[in-house]
Amino acid sequence: MTVREAGRRGGETVKKKYGPGYFSEIGGKGGHTLKATRGPEYFSEIGKKGGQSVKKKYGVEHFSTIGQKGGQKVKELIDKAKKAE
Repeated sequence: MTVREAGRRGGETVKKKYGPGYFSEIGGKGGHTLKATRGPEYFSEIGKKGGQSVKKKYGVEHFSTIGQKGGQKVKELIDKAKKAE
C-alpha cells in the first residue's frame, strides 16, 4: 500500500465517522490558528506565490478569461434570482 492509498483510506474512514462537514470545520480551525500565529501577511504572501505560479503556467490572459467567466456566472445567478421572485 502506498502512502497515498493509506491517506485516502484514512480520510474515508474519518468521513464515515464524522461526516464530510468535519473537514471544513477542522480546516477553519487551522486557518484561524495560522492567522493568529503567522498573521494576515502570511496569507497575502502565499496568495501572491500562487498567483505567480498560475501566471507562469497559463499566462496573463488566463486571469482575464476566468474573470469574464466569473462575471457571467454572477450575472446568470442574479437573473435567475430575479425570475424566482
